[in-house]
Amino acid sequence: MDAFTNFLGKVDDIVWGLPLIILIIVCGIYLTIRLKFLQIVHLPKALRFMIKNEEDGTGEVTSFGALCTALSATIGTGNIVGVATAIGILAGGPGALFWMWIAALFGMATKYSEGLLAVKYRKIDEDGHVLGGPFYYIESGMGHKWRWLAKIFAFFGACVGLMGIGTFTQVNGIASAVQAFFDPDKANTVSIFGNDYSIAIVISAFILAILVGLVVIGGIQRISKVSQIIVPFMAVLYIVVCLVLIIVNINKVPAAFETIVKCAFKPMSFAGGVTASLAIAMQKGVARGLYSNEAGEGSAPVIHSAAQVNHPVEQGITGVAEVFLDTFVICTITGLVLGVTGVLDSGAPGNVLAINAFASVWEPLRYVVAVCLLMFSSTTLMSQWYFGFVGLNYIFGTKVADKFKYVFPCFCIIGALAEIELVWVIQDVALGLLTIPNLIAMVALAPQVRKATKEYFGGEAGGRL
Repeated sequence: MDAFTNFLGKVDDIVWGLPLIILIIVCGIYLTIRLKFLQIVHLPKALRFMIKNEEDGTGEVTSFGALCTALSATIGTGNIVGVATAIGILAGGPGALFWMWIAALFGMATKYSEGLLAVKYRKIDEDGHVLGGPFYYIESGMGHKWRWLAKIFAFFGACVGLMGIGTFTQVNGIASAVQAFFDPDKANTVSIFGNDYSIAIVISAFILAILVGLVVIGGIQRISKVSQIIVPFMAVLYIVVCLVLIIVNINKVPAAFETIVKCAFKPMSFAGGVTASLAIAMQKGVARGLYSNEAGEGSAPVIHSAAQVNHPVEQGITGVAEVFLDTFVICTITGLVLGVTGVLDSGAPGNVLAINAFASVWEPLRYVVAVCLLMFSSTTLMSQWYFGFVGLNYIFGTKVADKFKYVFPCFCIIGALAEIELVWVIQDVALGLLTIPNLIAMVALAPQVRKATKEYFGGEAGGRL
């Protein structure tokens, strides 16, 4: 297993090498310029519009419901475990958070473009379900000759939905947290396929699989209804608790920000050189930032395509608010909590770092991490099922894709039993391969995004926004 993990680690280094990092940032910069810094100019409007529902728009779920479902995918373990993993001393260091901000700043323009194109080119299947996303805007927007690229995206999308960011990392994060609380010494174990697992992990995996299965059977509409209840509650709970921890250590906040900025450009004592240090900080920051806010990845537009809106821009603009809330608010306060509580120097795994940070202020707060991980990861699992469903639908049709809802819970169990290091390497590789086709489409379809944006903000609709 160690040899396989090392092999995937080398593949990860190739996939997430300098070319892909440059592609992600350059694509965001290009769209930002073409859209005249829309994500900054219209950010206040985006924040207001994200809670507004169209009363007469066409679609399968409300605009707010689509946003909550998309947020349920982006606000997951990446905001807790992912951030801790990225800025830990064994990864990119505190400077990785700075590169998360940079990627998110330009990623907001990418996320806007994804949402717009998803609604513009969405389709209705034989069962009346609204389907959209990169599969459809690649084929319909770039032309039928590019269908092969859409199928590549659909294939990697199905892989990500099954065992990438949507499944393995989320379930593994929950299971690891449960074991840390109820069986930290792994005293009660059961043997499965020759390996010993904590009973706490096995039980939590089966319970989660059953709960997720009950929701995904109801499709996007049930997922949307559940997300509209859980997402606002879990976001407010986590933000409030983190702000309390930051206020308790308010005198350390300026130093934490200073460390984040300095470490983004200066070599770290553990990195072994300027080039390696900067490269690791950038790689982990951009990779974990994309894992968290999904700007450029292509999964969120699949969900946004189902929104009830009158114009594609109206859903695209909510993507700006989505990235802002995910990265600039939640990921930032997570990073600050880890910094001001002084747990980064321990070199512990990401999930342990998060738990130790909360517990360092008040021991019972470690249970808040467990609750937040449970809610964050559960909603992410539900929304990622829909991503995998649409991908399989595009490749094989509705009959095959419908069976995915019965198979999906099984992968939840597998993800809980996998090793956490291997899990994160798998998600990085799959996420990188998934992102490339979508970014190609973003650049190719940028003129259409600009045209639709110009028409909307130049007409009467612009006044409504």
